[in-house]
This record gives sequence, C-alpha cells and structure tokens, in this order.
Amino acid sequence: MPVEAEGRDKRTAVRAWLRLLTCTTLIENEIRSRLREQFDFTLPRFDLLAQLDKAEDGLVLGEASKLLMVSAGNVTAVVEKLLASGYITRQPSPTDRRVQIIRLTHAGRAAFRTMAEAHNAWIEELFANLADGEIAALTDGLARLKRSAQAGIEPRRRPRA
Repeated sequence: MPVEAEGRDKRTAVRAWLRLLTCTTLIENEIRSRLREQFDFTLPRFDLLAQLDKAEDGLVLGEASKLLMVSAGNVTAVVEKLLASGYITRQPSPTDRRVQIIRLTHAGRAAFRTMAEAHNAWIEELFANLADGEIAALTDGLARLKRSAQAGIEPRRRPRA
C-alpha cells in the first residue's frame, strides 16, 4: 500500500532522487578512476569479472548482458578485451553451438580477486564517515526505495486487457 504523500512538498522526491544520483555518480567516478590508475582496468570489465566470479559454470553472453543491464553489443566489446588479456575464455555451448559461454580463467579469477579486495577497501574508505547504524539505515531505506520503484514500474509493464 503506498505511503500517503499528501501535504508533502512536490519537490521532495525529486531532491532525494538528485541526491541519490549525485552520490552514485561521485562514488562510481572515483571507483572508475582508481581501477584505471591502480590496475589499468575499466569498470565494465571489472563488473563482468564480478559476475563471472559468481557463476561457476560461466555465463551465456545474453545472461551477462541482462546481469550488467547493458546491450549485447556493449558486452561483446568488453568480452573481446577480456579474451585478449587472457582473463576469460569463450566456448560454444555443448547443447547449442549458436550460444557462447564465457568463463573466468585462473589468471582472470586471481586478477579479479586482487581488484575486488582493493574495491572493497575503497568503498569502506568512501563510507568511513558514516556510522554502522547510518549505513544500516541507508541500506534499509534504499531497499524500501527499490520496492517502491518496482511497484511503480510493474503496473506500466502489465499487458493491457
């Protein structure tokens, strides 16, 4: 059930959205910069390695595209760079030769884990001025925001009768 917004300043939600976007952009740009400076690596490549690190059996390119919320063309470009660096392999599916499966190599997993450790430390550093309770409250609030956004999106996506 939606929370009543009666009497709320009409700009409150927009201000919150802009603050959220500003924080996301600020942190993302810093992470991009540190990955580039310390590892000569891009955030999209790091994100793909992160998804592959969780996928024991590898990922179909289409799955990777959905997980990363980018186009198949964007994933293909990132995959080509990771193949060239020896961080991943690409093989046809044993059940459907048209489908390509990508997997981490040992070198890719080792490189990712080194970068992930640094990434986690950077995030901790950027959140260092928040108390644990503030981070917990932020996490809880963002979970509620996600549910609210999903509830607002779902009715638009339902087929019309």
